[in-house]
Amino acid sequence: MAAVRELCKSLVQPILAVMIGLLTGAVVIAAVGESVVGTYQEMWKGAFGSFYFFTSTMARATPIMLIALGLALAFRAGVFNMGAEGQMVLGAISATLVAIYLPAPGIVKMLVGIIVGITVGGLWSLLAGYMEAKFRIPLLISTLLFNYIAVLFASYLVSDPFQDRTGSAALAQTVMLDKSAWLPKLFAGMSVHAGFFFAIAAALLLFWVIRFTPFGYEVKMLGQNPLFARYGGINQIKVMLTGMFASGGLAGLAGTVEVLGSHYRFVDGALTVPNFAWTGMMATLLANSNPIGIIFTSILLAAFQTGAMGVERNTEVPLEVASVIQAVLILFISAKFSYDWWKKRKVKGGESHGAA
Repeated sequence: MAAVRELCKSLVQPILAVMIGLLTGAVVIAAVGESVVGTYQEMWKGAFGSFYFFTSTMARATPIMLIALGLALAFRAGVFNMGAEGQMVLGAISATLVAIYLPAPGIVKMLVGIIVGITVGGLWSLLAGYMEAKFRIPLLISTLLFNYIAVLFASYLVSDPFQDRTGSAALAQTVMLDKSAWLPKLFAGMSVHAGFFFAIAAALLLFWVIRFTPFGYEVKMLGQNPLFARYGGINQIKVMLTGMFASGGLAGLAGTVEVLGSHYRFVDGALTVPNFAWTGMMATLLANSNPIGIIFTSILLAAFQTGAMGVERNTEVPLEVASVIQAVLILFISAKFSYDWWKKRKVKGGESHGAA
């Protein structure tokens, strides 16, 4: 029952945020002279109106969910991992190169590529954690700046040494992966692939780890009360580094499944332009870092994006209406965090005054 109550509590905020977002979107739709009800019907059809659109939404939700789960673990440990984009890109380019050049059967290339993608994403995140532990370099700053290094380095790799020069377009991309190394599709002719199962399994696993394991207890204690965690004998650095590695590993897995299951090659900008990392962060915050709640918020945000494409196809409402709704969600989340921060500050101020 406690788990159900916690899940329901974590869903209250996203439901309110979505309602406010939809109301704001209705104002925008009315401003351009279109029917609000008709536009939202088209958005629903674009996201869930047919089996094809439904699977497209699930495919879109896959990288968002994996990134959100990684960020949730870091947030629960009380650390800010803002480097999911770089960890995703480095994991993806590493997995791609392994899948292309490893002299092995296709299934081996795929499995080793997944392991390498997770490992590289985790190590890139772990480096920022090590710098925090060793040199007191704030994670918020280092992980954010690491994004630029990772993305530009990957861009260089596919623009020069590993660029596919066989095509006439000379795009910044690698050669196509061998078909035997592709992740299998869940349904023939649809875009959703086995990576969606990985994301669901990761959510269930993370929920179990946080709720039923000693490591999960240490993560919660470290995030909720670092002072109590230290007095309780919890090794804060060990928990923080483990959490950072797992967080980066999930982001690396997100990039890897996108390459192995959707693009079949690394294309410069294909992972950064859709803003998977920032949408994943939004899914985490909307679900209050609850792994089960993240499944729903990731699908919801993916549905906004795929549904907006349907809206643009069939109405005069621009694609950006989804961006307006998402911006309202961010505003709502920011307001909640600011209010929580203000309350904590007020309580701390009251306590210190009383002690004095």
